[in-house]
Amino acid sequence: METPEARALWNLVEQRLAGGDREAIDREIWDRFGGEWAVMFTDLAGFSRQVAKFGIIHFLQTIHEQKRVLVPIIAQHGGTLVKIEADSMLVLFPTAESAARSALAMQAACVALSKRSEPEDKVLLCVGLGFGRVLRVGDAEVFGHEVNLASKLGEDTAKAQEILATPAAHAAFGDIDGITWEQVTAEYAGESVCWRAVYKGR
Repeated sequence: METPEARALWNLVEQRLAGGDREAIDREIWDRFGGEWAVMFTDLAGFSRQVAKFGIIHFLQTIHEQKRVLVPIIAQHGGTLVKIEADSMLVLFPTAESAARSALAMQAACVALSKRSEPEDKVLLCVGLGFGRVLRVGDAEVFGHEVNLASKLGEDTAKAQEILATPAAHAAFGDIDGITWEQVTAEYAGESVCWRAVYKGR
């Protein structure tokens, strides 16, 4: 069901399409929905192969286990779970530091879970982090360049147990206990470098 916030956004977009004052409409959209957020996009390594091999019930079990383990950690770090699509999660955090700390705790929880799980039941998390100005439409949608970059890093670039960050996110982190960062070459959404977290246990 479309939310009132979403209806308001798309009404403004419709006005823009109909020939309205684009500059004024864009300003209103950013004033109403814009903000600076850290963006996290997660994915599970090898998930599609596991589903093909073990079936849809295994898919549901893995999704349930991911939510059971990771959603409380996200909440502990002030994150808002925007959406879950299959094995991927889109999450917003108020600061880049809180997003990175949550990612570190989430990876630790997945490693601990996997140590006591059968190979097919392991939760192998990939994380992409971005930070910047985005459009947040209630708690249901988020749009922006850093959203796209975090999505590409989390879903397409990161490997199991990796935390990758955009240059903008890396610049906003500050010092975080337990993590150092190394610059790596990666082609994603028009970018050519990202930053990979180096942390204990990986």
